[in-house]
Amino acid sequence: MLCAALANGSSTLHGVLDSDDTRLMADALVKLGASFDVDWSKCTARVGGCGGPFPSASENLFVGNSGTTMRFLTAAVSLSAGRFRLIGTPRMHQRPIGDLINALRQLGVRAQAQSADDCPPVDIESSGWTGGEVDISAETSSQFVSGLMLAAPYSKAPVALRLVGKVISQPYIRMTYAVMSAFGAQVNLSDSLISISNQHRYRGRDFQIEPDATAASYFLAAAAIAGGTVTIIGLGRHSSQGDLAFANCLERMGCELQWSDDNLTLFGPATHGIDVDMGDFSDTVQTLAVVALFVNGPTTIRNVAHIRHKESDRIGDLVSELRKLGAIAVELPDGLRVTPAPLQTGTELDTYEDHRMAMSLSLAGLKIPGVVIRNPECVTKTYPQYFVDLASVTSEPRGTKA
Repeated sequence: MLCAALANGSSTLHGVLDSDDTRLMADALVKLGASFDVDWSKCTARVGGCGGPFPSASENLFVGNSGTTMRFLTAAVSLSAGRFRLIGTPRMHQRPIGDLINALRQLGVRAQAQSADDCPPVDIESSGWTGGEVDISAETSSQFVSGLMLAAPYSKAPVALRLVGKVISQPYIRMTYAVMSAFGAQVNLSDSLISISNQHRYRGRDFQIEPDATAASYFLAAAAIAGGTVTIIGLGRHSSQGDLAFANCLERMGCELQWSDDNLTLFGPATHGIDVDMGDFSDTVQTLAVVALFVNGPTTIRNVAHIRHKESDRIGDLVSELRKLGAIAVELPDGLRVTPAPLQTGTELDTYEDHRMAMSLSLAGLKIPGVVIRNPECVTKTYPQYFVDLASVTSEPRGTKA
């Protein structure tokens, strides 16, 4: 959506997700000067690009609880000459953004996070990017890097991003590279240096968006827990989405996978625990932790300390809810360990207004009677139809496709 909004000419995006996050981004981009004609029923958006930095010179933008929108727009609006403020929900105002702010200052932007902990609201005053070399840490979120990459073709001079320290969720950086290249940008990508030309800018085009591998993880997990079979249509062996590594975890836990170019089929159940580094696909941590309730032996998840700064504390809060179910769950410095134990029926689970907490914990109810999810409406952030789709899968014979 951001590439199309900055591009020269119009674009048609196919496979646009109808969700709170998507609508927040679309609304902000329209305020900034792009045009969006969205048919939500057909998941299609026609986007009129601005042909460069946004023409608006002053906007207050509300991004809700969408971390992607906050980070991508903080970078993108700073291309324009003007003043901008980005605000969100109370939880958004607890999520650090200081590493991105520091990078923008190196590009000549006057950027300021308003909290003492370098969290939003964010104020931007800019006359555009000067370009040059920038040190950027991605230890909190790879979206800081992606946001800078997406905006960089419109810098006054080429941009070179030096990645400092440990880089989490690297597959998302490669996905950003792929989308930018598809829209005509020129990016040279290595493990520690990303160079972006300012001579090759976005051109409008038709673009097919892949189905969301993170959303698909819940249905893969459902089959792993219940012992069923599920086929994910549109995600195959050539997908660029790192979160498909979740399927490989389930295979290690005893499930069987069948891949084709366009589809993935999983045969459950999962049978045993694993020890796994999930740093590159950490949005699926909660889902794997719920699968771990129903296997033999402990499951240890490592290298995900950064998920404490997501929509909830996805280590501490998750451990609290798993303990309510009766599991032996332990926080680790960079993750958690889940050991199966006799599970409690009739348990009410809190979501902390975190969509992924609601979706993952709901899977426990496939085998535990009486599980209640409080505030299930929080799934509208990324998947408003989740509970409808989950019900359709679980009420059909084995082999149902999702």
